[in-house]
Amino acid sequence: MKPIIIFISCLLAIMHTSYGQQTTTQPINNNQNKIIMNNQDYTANIVVEASPAKAYNAIKNFRAWWSEEIDGPTDQLNEAFFYHYKDIHLCKMKLVEIVENKRLVYQVLENEFNFISDKTEWVDTHLIFEIIEESDKTKVRFTHKGLVPSYECYEVCNDAWTGYITNSLYKLIETGKGEPNPKDKDGFNAELAEKWHLN
Repeated sequence: MKPIIIFISCLLAIMHTSYGQQTTTQPINNNQNKIIMNNQDYTANIVVEASPAKAYNAIKNFRAWWSEEIDGPTDQLNEAFFYHYKDIHLCKMKLVEIVENKRLVYQVLENEFNFISDKTEWVDTHLIFEIIEESDKTKVRFTHKGLVPSYECYEVCNDAWTGYITNSLYKLIETGKGEPNPKDKDGFNAELAEKWHLN
């Protein structure tokens, strides 16, 4: 009788262990992947044939690479400026950190999108520009700290930032002429609005 009891006990222990592995391993992995993904801030890198100073000065000139529809200074510490594209996107931010020729950080103070449920998704996020000298070239690393894949606007914003940083800002630094949203005209944002069926 005892051997049977021992056998049954061992069998139950094996089944319990196997069941525990099957039910706990996969969700833990999924949760870990989800956490990693949700903490992945939007980042873009460009490498330009220019000095750090040239890149630094170009970045501060938001009107020359992001939009001509900007009111207020974009290059003065603790001063706010206002960006808007029609009624699709309105944003107020300020320059909160400067390390000359090396780093610029902007904080989003207010934000409104007209195409998502939470219109304020960008509020309290930061635009971080890191300027790194690499031999005879300069690397610019842009991070939108807080803009993560779990945001409803992420795919649209991903497309937008990729265009502004890897195309418009890159061209501004390299050639002296970017491709910002033109004032009172349709530009890059208009193409995005059409692509994403934004009103």
